[in-house]
Amino acid sequence: MFFKNKRPSLPLSLTQQQLVSSLTNIVGARNIITSPNKMGLFCNGFRYGSGRAIAVVQPDTLLKQWYILQACVNANTIVIMQAANTGLTGGSTPDGNDYDRDIVLINTMKMKNIYLINNAEQVVCLPGATLNELEKKLKPYAREPHSVIGSSCIGASVLGGICNNSGGALVQRGPAYTEMSLFAQYTTEGKLELVNHLGIDLGNTPEEILTRLENGQFNASHIQKTDKYCSDHHYKEVVCQVNAPTPARYNANPTHLHEASGCAGKLAIFAVRLDSFAQEKETKVFYIGTNNPDDLTQIRYDLLSQHIIPVSGEYIHKDAYDIAAIYGKDTFLFINFFGTDYIPLLFKLKNRFDYFSKKFKFLPEHLSDKILQFASTLFPQHLPQRMNHYANTYQHHLLLKVGKADIDQVSSYLKKFFQERSSGQYFECNTDEGRKAFLQRFAVAGAAVRYRAIHHKTVENILALDIALRRNDKEWLETLPSEIESKCMHKLYYGHFFCHVFHQDYVIHKGNDIFALEEEMLKILNDRGAEYPAEHNVGHLYHAKETLRKFYQTLDPCNIFNPGIGKTSKLKYWENMNKFDK
Repeated sequence: MFFKNKRPSLPLSLTQQQLVSSLTNIVGARNIITSPNKMGLFCNGFRYGSGRAIAVVQPDTLLKQWYILQACVNANTIVIMQAANTGLTGGSTPDGNDYDRDIVLINTMKMKNIYLINNAEQVVCLPGATLNELEKKLKPYAREPHSVIGSSCIGASVLGGICNNSGGALVQRGPAYTEMSLFAQYTTEGKLELVNHLGIDLGNTPEEILTRLENGQFNASHIQKTDKYCSDHHYKEVVCQVNAPTPARYNANPTHLHEASGCAGKLAIFAVRLDSFAQEKETKVFYIGTNNPDDLTQIRYDLLSQHIIPVSGEYIHKDAYDIAAIYGKDTFLFINFFGTDYIPLLFKLKNRFDYFSKKFKFLPEHLSDKILQFASTLFPQHLPQRMNHYANTYQHHLLLKVGKADIDQVSSYLKKFFQERSSGQYFECNTDEGRKAFLQRFAVAGAAVRYRAIHHKTVENILALDIALRRNDKEWLETLPSEIESKCMHKLYYGHFFCHVFHQDYVIHKGNDIFALEEEMLKILNDRGAEYPAEHNVGHLYHAKETLRKFYQTLDPCNIFNPGIGKTSKLKYWENMNKFDK
């Protein structure tokens, strides 16, 4: 259904002033920011990327978001849509200051409504709804969202996951995906259109549709029957094809590029409709350690080829375990004592503290990290004894969580498997050990960032890659050429082993060229038949491959929304595209 209708230190031009005035009239003075100092929290990426905008606008209704979009496109202005700004590749902030038009950044976090439909088996989420809030909303119904620990803990938005085809640690669910959404698109004819593909009858005009959705003015009779998917219904079959010569999931997979799904901000999304998932009533965690990576290869092959799909199968290398035991300790302790509910607030407060403390030159660099790191040393050993024993004994660790139906079969399989091998062993975790094992896996993900902050005088930066290996790739453990190896202070390997998706964080010695090093590593991955990125999307760090570029151009032919994503053209109408393709 279609409806048509800086220089930061310098003063705004007359045209810019007129646009800012129009935007102020739409959202009110409290919901627009034009001060460069105050815009920094929005224009600087969580880990990467920054640039200038003439305004940050924070609508508190969907209809205001629509009016903002109209004002921006009428003023020939670039629009960057942003939710929680927790991305790792800079995809929701400006990237440099070489755009050919002014930028307005629309932050959507004031529109958080979540509606449960179809007996809570599906949900409709507005742009500011977070994974953490969705998890709490579904809990009374014994259901879960696509992801339950990971990005959810730092306040990531539901829509951000869909726009980036984000992955997750839950093997059976695959990438975040839907074919049902409500979005605005700017067409080749120069018209802003509202497209309602939610499968919900909400009226006949943008005003009706957006107002009724905002206020939840719909019921079961308005929800249309449809054969469209609101999650990846085929992933269980895909991940079990262990002999397939292609990856199971990755961001540029053409089978998962559909309107909002994978759009990376090339559409202005108002809402998405998603499936929820039944909680496992009983689970068991098996902690596996080995010094032979082939053991883990065989376990993955044996279980998946028999269609025994664990709830989660997470890999941690010993080096990553050891670094996280020190530099992820405060994160572990906070979640262990307080749960995940307060983590988004903690990250938000930390980011604000970091941003403002940088203005005082007499304060040490990375002050909040140093405070938190020191505080963590005041606490006793936090990891279970059996886990630490395995860390001292084995190089490779696999955390295998399985549902009730598979517990006995997996237990019998592992017992027999390690009776025939001396390279490794396993133990069945009690409830506390199982919970802490996965908390440690979560702490690993941020350990390199903390290490860099504490050792910034000797660390150049972190080179972080998330890669999807071929499902039949048995040589999954990387061996780097000596000339690259010598530049790495630490290599932290961890990931979603049964999906064959790995996170590889390299802590690089001071004085090395990170970008040149990345190009060398990506060449190696190309030779291995890997795809990248696997679940964080291209942002402004990776080149979007041809399929992904064409998808972006189809969604946004005039290059109005988030231009430059995937190192594509930042110019209107995708001009000079050949230059960016080289």
